[in-house]
Amino acid sequence: MKYWRTPYNINEIEIPQGEVHIIKDRCKGCSFCVEYCPKDVLEMSKEFNSKGCHPPQVKNPENCVNCGLCEMLCPEFAIWSTLKK
Repeated sequence: MKYWRTPYNINEIEIPQGEVHIIKDRCKGCSFCVEYCPKDVLEMSKEFNSKGCHPPQVKNPENCVNCGLCEMLCPEFAIWSTLKK
């Protein structure tokens, strides 16, 4: 993670690793999750789901910090993130 300044306790900070889960057939292709992801984890796929929409796919899984913004923005509850173990 990039900081605008170096925190005094940088050695004590542990950056969480998240894992994104997507229910592709629930997605309606609004792309809110892709547009507003602060870490650029998602992108729209080229495949179609059962609704005829392009669901998101994970392009940078290592960047996910489990912020949960994708989960909050999804109107169809088709995406969520969990902490990676």
